[in-house]
Amino acid sequence: MDQAPGSPRGPEDTGSRDARSLPTCYRHPDRETGVRCTRCERPICPECMVDASVGFQCPDCVRAGSGTGHAPDASRPRTLAGGTIADDPRLVTKVLIGVNLALFLAQLAAGDRFTDRFTLLGQAYVPVLDSVEGVAEGQWYRLLTSMFLHGGYLHLLFNMLSLWWIGGPLEAALGRARYLALYFLSGLAGSALTYLIAAPNQPSLGASGAIFGLFGATAVLMRRLNQDMRPVVALLVINLIVTFGWSNIAWQAHIGGLVAGVVIGYGLVHAPRERRTLVQYGTCALVLVVVIALSLLRTGQLT
Repeated sequence: MDQAPGSPRGPEDTGSRDARSLPTCYRHPDRETGVRCTRCERPICPECMVDASVGFQCPDCVRAGSGTGHAPDASRPRTLAGGTIADDPRLVTKVLIGVNLALFLAQLAAGDRFTDRFTLLGQAYVPVLDSVEGVAEGQWYRLLTSMFLHGGYLHLLFNMLSLWWIGGPLEAALGRARYLALYFLSGLAGSALTYLIAAPNQPSLGASGAIFGLFGATAVLMRRLNQDMRPVVALLVINLIVTFGWSNIAWQAHIGGLVAGVVIGYGLVHAPRERRTLVQYGTCALVLVVVIALSLLRTGQLT
């Protein structure tokens, strides 16, 4: 958020590139993974993992098991986090990108009046609207709508590329509903922290808070799968350097989204099977309560 201005192969065919590398997924040879199917022992990436009574199975074993009556859990394919396996594991990510693009076109067509109506603003007089605007004035929708607005072509491009690269694999690993909850709650957490800390007359907008939440959840997921953390850590460090090194960037949204993403991601992928739904819903509800509390606190300060 910126301030405004094939066929299957056996285990022996999917080895690592060298003695120290992780094996690669038998369906996606470009993806390293430390997880293997509990039935055939082929390496599988998060997109191919199907939750079973013990560990994870590959899609081929799931189909074989459901057809023979074996592995009753496998007859109900689930993602790592317990979500339903989808035919298109990137559908929600595609929809989110489409919504962002559509609203950017609306910004271009309608001009500043549209942007000023829906951007995140604490409390300020807006000349183009000729009125005092902001969340403190009861316009709580700004905490949400600002997540889908952007300050320019480059701002939109970088956020949408990040959403595609990070969001797609994460959606496949979590399932659509959990992924969507992660996205929106991370974005709202970023908006709430911006509202709390930033100057009330400083407008901000962008999907960065939600995307930083995806960064945080991805780190938790990779740790859970015992994968190499260095790439995601390096990418996160670079983004944090940019966050604090460049002007006109609402760092509060990035930090708020990142913290919420880590918390929600941990609840989603570490929830015990016997209480999975309770823990996952509870974690999401906790983050939402914090968002509301921070927003109420700031509103009380400004009114």
